[in-house]
Formats: sequence, structure tokens, C-alpha cells
Amino acid sequence: MLARWRQLRAHLAESFWPRPALLVLLGLFLGWLTERLDRAATLPDWLGDLVYSGGAEGARGLLGALATASLGVAGTIFSITIAALSLASGQMGPRLLRNFTRDAGNQVALGAFLGTFAYSLMVLRTIRSPAEGGFVPHLGVTLGVVLGLVCTGVLVWFVHHAAEGINLDRVVEDVAADMAKTLDAHSTEAAEPPAPLIPAPAATGWAGALAVPAPEEGYLQQLDAEGLADWAAEQGCAVRLLSRPGHRVHPGLPLALVQPPVEGAAAALGRAVAIGARRTLADDPGFAVRQLTEIAVRALSPGINDPNTAMTVLDWLGAALCRLAGRELEPGVELREGQMVLDWPTTDYAGLLDVMFHMIRQSAGGSPAVIIRLLETLTVAARLERRPERLAALARHAALAREAGLAGTTDRAGREGILEREQRFVEGLAVDARPGA
Repeated sequence: MLARWRQLRAHLAESFWPRPALLVLLGLFLGWLTERLDRAATLPDWLGDLVYSGGAEGARGLLGALATASLGVAGTIFSITIAALSLASGQMGPRLLRNFTRDAGNQVALGAFLGTFAYSLMVLRTIRSPAEGGFVPHLGVTLGVVLGLVCTGVLVWFVHHAAEGINLDRVVEDVAADMAKTLDAHSTEAAEPPAPLIPAPAATGWAGALAVPAPEEGYLQQLDAEGLADWAAEQGCAVRLLSRPGHRVHPGLPLALVQPPVEGAAAALGRAVAIGARRTLADDPGFAVRQLTEIAVRALSPGINDPNTAMTVLDWLGAALCRLAGRELEPGVELREGQMVLDWPTTDYAGLLDVMFHMIRQSAGGSPAVIIRLLETLTVAARLERRPERLAALARHAALAREAGLAGTTDRAGREGILEREQRFVEGLAVDARPGA
């Protein structure tokens, strides 16, 4: 159930409606509360100049104007948000729409005006003329004026926020922040090399293991690894997942192997995983990286032709590799009493580099400036790495970048720049390989 709860929490975080809905409920509650206070309390004399002191008709006109204006501006804010979504879909890709819909600023701005509208209606319904019984909620009308002034400030801020939100550099920065957060969540500080795993007796061989099919079709979004490992330890078995979060799973095909076969394996697996219709950032570092690379690939398309954006993306990818230099990516195993009871495929360093650079390199073959920046990014990452397997993966991508750049570039200066940057990369490896480097 923990995986399902995480899936629901992630869905709510990416939805546009929760914050506006909460602010509408808050407006309704404030309207009810101020009515109770107006009926139960007598305001002190020193508040006379601050609190509304007019009659019923004036209160109705004031709150009616506030309700009309707040609802109209809420519609304008919604229209601006839709326009920003359309622009983002065309320039940066449809998968980045969730970055705009989950933006707290857009949600709070819309919710502030909708909440003020709801508050105005709640207070407006309590006003009575002398012929109707004579009740004017002075405190409620005053708070409505205050909310109107607050909404004026929110509108000014929202215009600035919306302009910032469609700035491409700002979008890249936000997506890079999501990527860094996801990579940090799936890596740990590397104090020392991980100890060799002790295989569980049940996992010494998988012949005859129970194949557990996927409970439904979709993308594996969440995995409760600790819960599944605890269940396997209690049952005295080992579980091997055949897909990792972010992979597409299909009903009927095995999602996990259980050795030895035990009762309740399908139910335990169903509780430990959450499957949805699309990939999400949670538990899927590859998707976090792919969101950023997609911006670069679209920027390099003939219709947009914006190599500067692609180079900005490469700078952020380089920063992510520098953060990973002293960290270990998650191993994809769970141990209980020294025995391995669960393992699942994870994204390793070489696979992460493939996601980062393959599509950009393939799209940038005819852009020597982007290839040069890619080689510079690899050089910076190699200076901080000391592990031979990671340096080998970086060197592989440097060689691929050189080949793609030379094959797609006829400009002599561009070819010389590519060869020069590759030489710097090789020289950096040689320096780092010296004793004491």
C-alpha cells in the first residue's frame, strides 16, 4: 500500500486543482467565520475608522463588485496559464506540461481569486436590508476589501511569474533542479566500495522459480522495495524484479521471479508496486534526465535551430555529473541478515550517460558548437572522477562525440575545435592517471 500512497501523493503534486480547491474551501470557511463573529461580537470603538460602517445596499454593491472582478480575473489567469501550456508544448515538448501544471505559483494565484469569489458569495448571502431584518456583516465586508487588495498584489506578482515561467532558461533550470533532486534521492555518499553481496540460499539458482505476472499494463511508477524485501524475508524466499521503475510492463508477462515458490507472491507484488499510464519522476532517474535532454533535442531540430539552449542543457548535465562524482548510485538490492532477498535492475553510471548524451549527440552532428560543448562537459566530469569504469564510460562518449562531430562538420575551424577539445579530454585522463593525482 505504500507504493499506492506514493503514487497518489505524486499524482496530487502534479495536478493543477488541489491548491485552488483548498483556497476555495478556505474562502468559504472565512465567510462562515466572519458571519459568526459579526453576530456574536461587538467591535470596539477604536476600530470604527477601519471597519466598514455603511449600510446594506453599499455592502451588497461592494461585495458584488468584488465577486465579479475576482471571478473575471480568475478566468484571465486561467487563460494565461493555458497560453503558457501551449507555448511549452510547442517549444519544449508535451512531457514538460506537468512542470507548468504543478507550479505552485500558478495554482495559488488562481486559488486566491477563486477563494475571494467564494468568500464574497458567503458574506453576500448574509446581508439583510432593514425591511428584511437589518443585518450588515461589517467585519465580513472589511475582510473582503482586504482580500481584494491582496488579490491586486497577487495579480501583479502573477504577471511577473508568468513571464518568468515561459523563459526558456528558467524552464531548463527548473527541470535541472528536478533532475538533481531525483539523482540525489537515488544515490548515496560513497564512503567506501560496497561489500560483495552474499546470495540468499534460495536465490542461488532461478530455475523453476515462480514467475509472477504484472497486475496491470502501464509504466512501473513506484516500488516499495523495503516492504517487498520484508515480505520475502518472512517467507524465506528471494525475489528478482525483471523491470525497474520507468519500464513498461504488460499483463501476462512476468514482472518478478520468486524462489522458492510461495503462496501469496502475486498479492505481495501487487502491494509493493504502483503502475500508471505514464512515466513519473519518482523512482525513475532516467526519466528526470530525459526531460532535460528532450529540451536540447527539440532546440536542435531544424524548425527551432537553437544551439544555445542545447549548450545550456549540456552545462546542467555536466553539473549533475559533477554531483555524482562522489556518490554511489543505488545498487538495486535489499539485504536481510546478510542475505540478498530482493534485487531489481537500476540505472548505472554508463546507462545514465547514454540517456544524457546519445540523443543530443545524434541531433548535434551538424552543429560543431554543441559537439564542442559536449566534449567540454565530459572533460569537466572526468576531472572529478577516479573510478576506472566511469572514466571508461566518459571516454567512450568522448570518442562518439568526436566521430559524430567530424562526420557532420565541413567547416575547418569547427573540426579543429572538436579535435582540440578531444585532445584536452585525453590529456586530462592522463594527468588524473598519474600517482597522487
